[in-house]
Amino acid sequence: MRIEHIALWVDDLEKVSQFYQKYFQVEKSEKYQNPKTGFSSYFLSFASGSRLELTNKKYLSPRIADSLGYGHIAIAVGDKKAVDQMVERFLADHFPLLSGPRTTGDGYYEAVIQDPEGNLIELTTD
Repeated sequence: MRIEHIALWVDDLEKVSQFYQKYFQVEKSEKYQNPKTGFSSYFLSFASGSRLELTNKKYLSPRIADSLGYGHIAIAVGDKKAVDQMVERFLADHFPLLSGPRTTGDGYYEAVIQDPEGNLIELTTD
């Protein structure tokens, strides 16, 4: 078994997809739109084969999107040096560093940043 993809509700599909393209070199699918439901999405494919689906729906209740079980996305970026370099890049681009870089109690070397809409991204080693 494997997780095929993770979906993330966002307000601005274009802004958030550009963020992931810039920092994680993902390939973006064609935009899917369902005019009947107001649903739109992009699939973002990572080099490893994993995918992230960015989703948006007109008139979606903020209560629903904010209360679902999302904690963070962990993205392995390489070694400790790669994590540190990503942190420097995010800080230079004025994204907040919420934690780290540090070695956690369970042995991960990580740093936690946010995407443009405040979704947590854990940058970690392979």
